[in-house]
Amino acid sequence: MEISQSAVGHGAKVTVAASDQEKRLHARRADVGVITILGKEASAVHAVLDLQRAQTGDLPFFEGTVNVRGTVTRVAAIRALSQGQRSTVVAFDHLRRHYNPAIIVLAGIGGGIHADTALGDVVVTTRVVYYDLRKETPEGRKRRGEEREAPSAVGHAINSFFTDYGEPARFQITDDEGVTRDYRVHAGPIGSGDAVIADAESEIIRYLKAFNDKILAVDMEAGGLTQAFHEQDGSQAVRGWIVVRGISDDASPRKNDDYHDIAARHAATVLRNLLPYLRVDRV
Repeated sequence: MEISQSAVGHGAKVTVAASDQEKRLHARRADVGVITILGKEASAVHAVLDLQRAQTGDLPFFEGTVNVRGTVTRVAAIRALSQGQRSTVVAFDHLRRHYNPAIIVLAGIGGGIHADTALGDVVVTTRVVYYDLRKETPEGRKRRGEEREAPSAVGHAINSFFTDYGEPARFQITDDEGVTRDYRVHAGPIGSGDAVIADAESEIIRYLKAFNDKILAVDMEAGGLTQAFHEQDGSQAVRGWIVVRGISDDASPRKNDDYHDIAARHAATVLRNLLPYLRVDRV
């Protein structure tokens, strides 16, 4: 017979050492996880948040501790392997398993589809409309949009940000060349699907505007983020998500890469200022 972890006598106690896996999890735990897609998005987040490489096997994580106005936030970031919803789901799971963050943020660029959004503006959202669910019939395509919203704790956190900064919030940034730019930060829903949209009058844009005339922007990954959050299981459950998108184009034939760097930098700067509001405690 084998007896382990036992104690005998008055005042006796057993101290159980944490497993190697538990020690690694505790040591690498983050408050906020960040997913980027493009190289310019990742570079902007790493630079603005001052994150350093923390390779884990084949996974190129970046991590750091960010102090904003006295609030210290531990951040871990990963760039998804490719564009689109599927790779975003995998990136979400990598962050969840290796860093166990309370909040995961999708940060980068997107296309503006609302009159209120200008190039360089930033959209912060806790509501995503996935537009690619559809039925093909002889009479034509019938879209079945699916909307998901982040938990109320995250919604309150974002509301607090805009209460302090104004809505829309107004930011100013000076780049490395000494050029100063003003831009606005908006709160509102976005649309997400697998299409690269370069036609402001496309059927997708018309559908989204009919679904909700307050949809501000479109991207190709937020639907995957919300699906991963919705279907997660286990003890390492992420408590919420947000999406931060710098407007790099107007989803029209004029769409190009000219504003990618600027929009990515603006989004990363807004993310940094959001961090103190994203310290959502676990239950």
